[in-house]
Amino acid sequence: MIGGPTFPTFEPAYRRVLTELRDQPAHSTWTRGKAAVEITNVSFTIADPRARTPYIAARKANIIFNHAEALWYLTGRDDLEMIAHYAPTLRKFSADGYTLTGTAYGPRLFTTGGADGRSQFDRVLALLRSDADSKRAAMIIMRPDELVDPANPDVACTLGLQFMLRRDRLHMSAYMRGNDAVVGMLGDIFAFTFIQEFAARLLGVEVGTYSHHVGSMHLNMEDREKVDAILAEPPRPTFRPVAMPPVTMAILSEVAHWEERLRANSCAFGADDGKGMHPYWRQVVALFEVHRQITQDGSLTPEKLDLLRPGHRWLIEQRWPSQQPTGVGR
Repeated sequence: MIGGPTFPTFEPAYRRVLTELRDQPAHSTWTRGKAAVEITNVSFTIADPRARTPYIAARKANIIFNHAEALWYLTGRDDLEMIAHYAPTLRKFSADGYTLTGTAYGPRLFTTGGADGRSQFDRVLALLRSDADSKRAAMIIMRPDELVDPANPDVACTLGLQFMLRRDRLHMSAYMRGNDAVVGMLGDIFAFTFIQEFAARLLGVEVGTYSHHVGSMHLNMEDREKVDAILAEPPRPTFRPVAMPPVTMAILSEVAHWEERLRANSCAFGADDGKGMHPYWRQVVALFEVHRQITQDGSLTPEKLDLLRPGHRWLIEQRWPSQQPTGVGR
């Protein structure tokens, strides 16, 4: 069969890409002040896109940022105010100090406009409802004018996303001009598969496979030691992914409302809050509450950690060991 390899979950794909870049790179590059090694035209498929998080202690994945970025996309935002709260380093990519252009995929995918007053996302879902076998359910991200200014600090890495509905399973393909294998790939695949699952729930179908296609898959040499640590860590038993429940845009708005208030430290989220929400979405809000405690209080309480399911709690312990309650994650 023509095509790249298929992996059961994202973690073995992540390890394979890092291994080949470290051990068998095709090219060495120097661009925009960074030395890197590269493999071109990389493709692979993930059989279960819900298993989108690698449980690797040395990687220290930021599961809170991953959910914040997915929410930032889904709500059509491009502001630094929200996303830089979870990833301050993104500020350096903003030309005006207030917004992101290339990195902000949300407005291109989810903001309404055009002659029909709909978003790209709305259009492709409507298309699939009327023509399930369509090959046209594609959403374009990178714009032709992004290269007009050679000094543009924020050019979209993703060319586009495509849905394919086959036998009541929603498959997705992502097409990227370039992908930072250590940092960017993890966040991109988390967000894209989250959008895929969200779309499947809106369509009332099952989640299919996710395929990732990259022109330049690269490893920045400044990340080489981190890659060595990641690959030296043996695979561990992972936590089972939790399926997203049926969803509406109103539910997404409720999650976004909680996120905004927690980010502003105008409220807290506890065990008695949000009981009308499905446990899946309460878990997302609980992650934002954990971030509120970390940033505002400097440490976590056992009560807040108890809101998290085991996989998320493990990731928080690896990412923020010094903020754990006494005897936890030490």
